[in-house]
Amino acid sequence: MNRRKFIQYTGLATGSLFVPVWGRTVSAFGETAPAPAAEKKKLADAALNAATKKGATYADVRIGRYLNQFIFSREDRIENLVNTESYGAGVRVIADGCWGFYATDQLDEQSIAHAAEEAVAIARANAAAKLLDTPVELAPQKGLGEVSWKTPIERNAFEVPIKEKADLLLAANAAALKNGANFIRSNLFQVNEQKYFASTDGSYIDQDVHRIWPTFDVTVIDTKTGKFQDRASLAEPCGRGYEYLAGKEEDKRHGITTRYTKSYDMVEDAAAAARQARDKVNAKSVQAGQYDLVLDPGHLWLTIHESIGHATELDRVLGYEANYAGTSFATLDKWKSGDFQYGSPLVNIVADKTQPGSLGAVGYDDEGVPCKKWDLIKDGILVNYQKIRDQAHIVGQKYSDGCCYADNWDDVQFQRMPNVSLQPGKEPLTPADLIKGVERGVYIVGNGSFSIDQQRYNFQFGGQLFYEIKNGEIVGMLRDVAYQSNTQEFWNSCVAICDERDYSLGGSFFDGKGQPGQISAVSHGSATARFNKVNVINTARKIG
Repeated sequence: MNRRKFIQYTGLATGSLFVPVWGRTVSAFGETAPAPAAEKKKLADAALNAATKKGATYADVRIGRYLNQFIFSREDRIENLVNTESYGAGVRVIADGCWGFYATDQLDEQSIAHAAEEAVAIARANAAAKLLDTPVELAPQKGLGEVSWKTPIERNAFEVPIKEKADLLLAANAAALKNGANFIRSNLFQVNEQKYFASTDGSYIDQDVHRIWPTFDVTVIDTKTGKFQDRASLAEPCGRGYEYLAGKEEDKRHGITTRYTKSYDMVEDAAAAARQARDKVNAKSVQAGQYDLVLDPGHLWLTIHESIGHATELDRVLGYEANYAGTSFATLDKWKSGDFQYGSPLVNIVADKTQPGSLGAVGYDDEGVPCKKWDLIKDGILVNYQKIRDQAHIVGQKYSDGCCYADNWDDVQFQRMPNVSLQPGKEPLTPADLIKGVERGVYIVGNGSFSIDQQRYNFQFGGQLFYEIKNGEIVGMLRDVAYQSNTQEFWNSCVAICDERDYSLGGSFFDGKGQPGQISAVSHGSATARFNKVNVINTARKIG
């Protein structure tokens, strides 16, 4: 994602902000630690009491402080440093069988109580307008009392000196330029969500969530021909602290650096990106046809996200997102049949909000439900969906899956995708083993452009790096590669998956959904997998 697109998505404002923090006033990042839970509990109780006094049968309040820091660089200079902070509270209630929501940036007891009263008034107005055919029905949730959760980090990225982070970006840029790049942009995105949730169920939940994403895009130009090629970072955005950038552990296959697992060496990846982009300029253009595909986890995560993650969102299946984000081919009748073959028997897909280091890892969702892991596809069969408290009864279940989320305090929480991952194979198998069995194929690393229809069925995916496989060996680099299929056909063509030693996470900070639109961060894991007889097209632009 380039800088212009990122700013467009996030609506960032440059510079430091001066904002109220639980009754105190501090400059942006002058204080990174969360406010005391006791202060937030006092505010939450004021909201909950006001809501119940006005007749709410259920109420919850989310008090949030959201910190973001983004550093942008290009070649030999830092272009921009953006710090943002946002504080406030959102109150959600059920009254007369309908939802109501109201938010405020005034964090005192009187203001938050007023917000709760307004939420009740909105709920009653919704009920009077008969916006729902049936009253809201929540899956039961036992009160948890006072609990807390924090991303297990070793070094808070917000406490690392700006110079240290800027020096890292410039070092990566220098490495790329030294190895033949003509242009490079590099960025470092850091997020800290300090969230407090309380509800009339009796839960008071304090969470401190951290995420980080180093990224870059390298461009190489052949001055003789005018041809150019790009290669983006192979870093995995993750739910970790700055320790993610502290060292290097390369995962090398067949002499190709494909990704970094436990830590990420941005400088080395930038240097490799320049070399590989230069190789792409002179690579052979792929010949369209059917190929066996060997897909690296750094590529496959996006295919999982689009063709399985979105397709198994229950609100999409029910048509709630049809006006904006589409529906799903994975309809209720397919799930009810109990034998819908979504993929081959090797395909086991789990949803998991607890996976350490993942972008979606939290202790509790934004409805106060403890997070968990559950099956979506078992031995290739569609067995479940992603659902929240007011959806569970629709599919005859008495529990929420704990995947409700709002991207800020002034947005209402709704069903969002948890981490959705392909489980590794059970038999010992390496990427080299997969490649040995391929007579005519393509090995794809990294995610690129994609297109998929509104039902998450027919699709096309590109990548970052493409290598031709002949008679069990990689024989050279390719370019202009994309593959086309439909979701069911593609996942049923999965014939082999490497074991857990090869398992890795990829993901995105910007999974968009809802009206008004919200974004969320989500990871998708897999090991390298092989898919037989997939249609590959040539994407080269023809001029003249």
